[in-house]
Amino acid sequence: MRVALFATCVNDALFPATAVATVRLLERLGVTVDFPAGQTCCGQPQYNTGYRRACEPLVRRTARAFAGYDHVVTPSGSCVAMVRDNYPRIGARAAAEGRGSELSDAAVALAPRVVELTEFLVDVLGVEDVGAYFPHTVTYHPSCHGLRMLGLGDRPLRLLRAVKGLELVELPGAEECCGFGGTFAVKNAAVSAAMAEDKLANALDTGAQVLCGADNSCLLHLGGTLRRRGDALRPLHLAEILASTEDHPWRPS
Repeated sequence: MRVALFATCVNDALFPATAVATVRLLERLGVTVDFPAGQTCCGQPQYNTGYRRACEPLVRRTARAFAGYDHVVTPSGSCVAMVRDNYPRIGARAAAEGRGSELSDAAVALAPRVVELTEFLVDVLGVEDVGAYFPHTVTYHPSCHGLRMLGLGDRPLRLLRAVKGLELVELPGAEECCGFGGTFAVKNAAVSAAMAEDKLANALDTGAQVLCGADNSCLLHLGGTLRRRGDALRPLHLAEILASTEDHPWRPS
């Protein structure tokens, strides 16, 4: 089985520890992971802002970068949703506009091979207990793309419940959006900030030490609000929790 890491531009630029943790976790489970250097942004910001044609070179580049891999694993549900749901739309629209089937063929070939990290662990590897150790109280925020577009369901929760030492507490209003929404947070800053405050009020009420998520874009949004408020609740990607072991425990930076 040939597996590639799709790090995503947000993780590459701002959260490299999450990409490192993903590789460490997968290698601990016996998976050999490649990192194709040709990968770049998947085009989600452009697409969500209405620049569909500007995404087309990124679709081609992403398809080339990950050609030949059985699975392309990424710790970002929003980027998986972009590739699986929107790449075929972009390709089909290009074909309908009379620009050939090359883009559509590339998108259709890539889309089903791109999987979110928890999908890969639970559905492909068939594991829930990954041998992790994380002696902290955790509450989990399900990001909108993973929840609604990918249908991740309870996969992240099943993985968290199997972590030694971890106490998982339910997040009230968990299915409510945190307010990030990519460019939504820029175009509608006041609404976005108010939604973050509501989400964090619920998270803080749990008494958890760590706010876990599977998308660092949402955690970036919530983490910025937490830092401005001076709250001690720590946002942390699920991959970093699952990569933590008794021999090599997670340490706050």
